[in-house]
Amino acid sequence: MDASAKNHVCSSVYSQFPEVRGSNPTITTLPGDKFQLIFHGKVKTADGKTMDRTVRVSVSADGRILKMTTSR
Repeated sequence: MDASAKNHVCSSVYSQFPEVRGSNPTITTLPGDKFQLIFHGKVKTADGKTMDRTVRVSVSADGRILKMTTSR
């Protein structure tokens, strides 16, 4: 995965999930020329507690987002 494709994916994730903004994703290779980027962040809930947020993004080799999931 080249740097411009990574930057494009990161900006898309940061706009949808601002709580992971600034985190450097972990990149793993998947079968079939695909990559998985994992972002970690923290979000503050309505009652003032903090909750961990993980965003996983499956990306094609050319930087197209195939699937995006989030968990707490």
